[in-house]
Amino acid sequence: MTFVKSNMLRLINPNHIKRANEKRLLLMAITLTILNVLSLMDHELQAQVSERDSLYNLTQQDYDDMKQKLGLKAAMRPGPSGDPSAANAANTDESKVRSYSLPDPLIAKDGKKVTSQGGWEEERRPQIVQDLETEMYGALPANLPAVTWHVVSEKDTVIANFPVTERLLVGKVDNASHPEIDVQIELLVGVPTAVTAEVPLVMEFGFIRWPFGNPSAEPASYFMSPYEPRWKQQLLAKGWGYAVLVPSSIQPDHGAGLRTGIIGLANKGKFRRPEQWGVLRAWAWGASQAMDYFESDPNVDASRIGIEGTSRYGKAALVTMAFDNRFSLGFIGSSGAGGASILRRNFGEQVENLTSSAEYHWFCGNFLKYGSDLAVDDLPVDAHSLLALCAPRPVFISVGSPFIEGQWVDARGMFLGGVQASPVYELLGKKGLGTSEFPEMGTALTDGEVAFRQHAGGHSTGPNWSTWIAWASRYWNTGL
Repeated sequence: MTFVKSNMLRLINPNHIKRANEKRLLLMAITLTILNVLSLMDHELQAQVSERDSLYNLTQQDYDDMKQKLGLKAAMRPGPSGDPSAANAANTDESKVRSYSLPDPLIAKDGKKVTSQGGWEEERRPQIVQDLETEMYGALPANLPAVTWHVVSEKDTVIANFPVTERLLVGKVDNASHPEIDVQIELLVGVPTAVTAEVPLVMEFGFIRWPFGNPSAEPASYFMSPYEPRWKQQLLAKGWGYAVLVPSSIQPDHGAGLRTGIIGLANKGKFRRPEQWGVLRAWAWGASQAMDYFESDPNVDASRIGIEGTSRYGKAALVTMAFDNRFSLGFIGSSGAGGASILRRNFGEQVENLTSSAEYHWFCGNFLKYGSDLAVDDLPVDAHSLLALCAPRPVFISVGSPFIEGQWVDARGMFLGGVQASPVYELLGKKGLGTSEFPEMGTALTDGEVAFRQHAGGHSTGPNWSTWIAWASRYWNTGL
């Protein structure tokens, strides 16, 4: 009886009751917090879904407008799937690649062979430029607005024991003609702190965190072997500088954004006409604006500027190199279809993928014809034509392993793009790839101004940076 009484007294002890109430209140608070977090997550998810649906609807509206303007009679042909297990999987079997013929970059429109540097520069090159602008990438609009560069912030930092001064710049595009659209180009520039002379610099299409770089948000070239220094460190070790240009600050990467960005600003918010430029050309225009800045920077040698990018940014890097001859060297990573890969090869990504509503915005409207009424064989140009425009300046084609990166980007197709552009380099007194035999993985074809290497990594230029720098050193003739 005493035991029972004692326990009853403990149960009604005021201190025990207080602690029990505190626990209940704490549990209630935790429950309410969880419910609030879940509610916020639900609202955020709904907002993301709403934004995605809005982008899809606006993209489809723009896509349909362009098809209507083109007056296409046939439906858009669907492209193959990148999923190897899909019923319509893209071809990855070399034995199933069809026969095709390419337009000769050295045969002029009148059928005559170009045999001199003058003939190339004065006749054939302008013809290829016109075809690429009219049928694929679009031409730059006349009277594009001016860009004024401002230094937003500057800091001295250290990357792998190399002192470096980083500047974050914004290129404000004059929008007086259409104030509703504001374009501010983001550019990060890093040069060795103790610089005593102008330094070469490599600019990458990529991402930066405001106000300075965030390694977790860097582009594919950062994803390197843990035993290899990162690209900035390798450049700084040579006494070179680096830059990161943010493509999305120039032009959004979707069809819904074609009435915004620099394309929308130049077009005063209207839908594009079929001949007007696409996103790849807009990103390349942004790179040219960065080059204008480099020409004014006393720490940068504007005659030694390289351009690098991977995947869609590899396409943009190649377009930049082709249309702006101020860029000294190109480092074109896994650019695939629409970049360095031969479009006429039925291997991996195809023209029909590029002309779908997911990718059409990279190109001018006229390009849609080749996924509908016309076929890829009707194109007056191909990837080798774009590479030929880089001549005689050196260009390095990079790609990853098919076992890691996959076959979508068509490594052999990019190699063949270099092979077919080589005669133009040779006409101009330079050396092309020097072989038409696809090399073993890891083999560096770097003896000439057209270079190629397939590394053993994934969708990245990362494992090729050291090879590229050794190759580039031959042209820039600088280093420690």
